[in-house]
Amino acid sequence: MAFGRIIRSFLAPETHPRGLTFDGRTLWCSDTDNNRIYQIDPETGRAIRFFASPGPFPLDLAFDGRWLWNSDLDDFIYQFDPETGRTIRRFAAPRTEPGGLTFDGRTLWHGDGVLPNRIYQIDPETGRTIRFFASPTITPQGLAWDGRTLYHCESKTDLIYQIDPATGTVIRSAACPAADPRGLTFDGRTLWYCDVGTRTIYQIAVS
Repeated sequence: MAFGRIIRSFLAPETHPRGLTFDGRTLWCSDTDNNRIYQIDPETGRAIRFFASPGPFPLDLAFDGRWLWNSDLDDFIYQFDPETGRTIRRFAAPRTEPGGLTFDGRTLWHGDGVLPNRIYQIDPETGRTIRFFASPTITPQGLAWDGRTLYHCESKTDLIYQIDPATGTVIRSAACPAADPRGLTFDGRTLWYCDVGTRTIYQIAVS
């Protein structure tokens, strides 16, 4: 199955899906139409439940095995409880215009849309930037971790990139199914991404 091929798709719970993550069983999707975080059954696309976003304009999401994380347009990264929606803490994003967010088992990775457009590795305990490299695009909106490499989607080029996290080198890329990709996540086998233009969540093959 070719990289970028659509396996299936379903409509997002609301009209402006921005972020996406996978918790090992279900998907979580942020939406800026009503500033909510939705838990979604990936088999049916049904919204299981939702709660208010911790910030005023939720963007991408990450899951660290216990807690959810959310980058927000207010320039903060939030840690919050997926059971209650309660904010545990927050810290400032490395720069303004935060975007993509993912967790690699130890650290967070975060994409920033302000020049010079970087992807940052962040210590989740302190919020400290460990290192960064140049993003292959100007608006790194979605990030995912597959256990070895990063994936990144972007709405200007409408491509999904696989990136070497050690160097920032693009390994390969594939066209997005639609023209306004946002959140991106990996479920252990395939990628999922949400598109705000079609208000759709897509499951995508990686090989």
